[in-house]
Amino acid sequence: MIDLIEGAGIFAWPLGLCSVLAVFIIFERMIALRDGKTIPRELEASFVRGQMPESMVPESVAGRILQFFQSRNPDPEQLKAYARLQIIRMERGIFLLDTVVSAAPLLGLLGTVTGLVKVFSRISPESGMPEPAAFVQGVAMALTTTMLGLAIAIPALVFSNYLNRRIDTVAAKINVAVERLLAGRRQETAAQQP
Repeated sequence: MIDLIEGAGIFAWPLGLCSVLAVFIIFERMIALRDGKTIPRELEASFVRGQMPESMVPESVAGRILQFFQSRNPDPEQLKAYARLQIIRMERGIFLLDTVVSAAPLLGLLGTVTGLVKVFSRISPESGMPEPAAFVQGVAMALTTTMLGLAIAIPALVFSNYLNRRIDTVAAKINVAVERLLAGRRQETAAQQP
């Protein structure tokens, strides 16, 4: 492991930062996007049946939307805007993960080019060959930075796709819940009119 860090040279720092940032965002979003924090099963079951949920989980996304609906009595556009705001809150940090997916391989490529420049800039005028120490260091940097950049980007890409899909799924469920709440209100209003 120390050989990898030494081989990457100065590029070990930005690649390490990308790695730490990706791990932090992945774990934080995995915890934040659990069912209990987005749409608890009891709320989801109530929405699917078209009923007003009996219990509310205010620390969940659906619970906050339901609390907003019950306390503010918003019009349909206000409720949809509030639901969209909650969906955007679920996307927090994902853009940084997408940036890591793009930046890590580019940093690796920059390290590759830097390593190759190091190799070719130290060509001995007498032999026409690169100095052995510069050759080894340059090739090590070229290969190590490429490998580290891809090793960071590939798992980050997998988790980015998973988290985006999870957010899309929860957003669709929230949209159904909002429509159910609005339909229930329309039915109550129609029943109250003579």
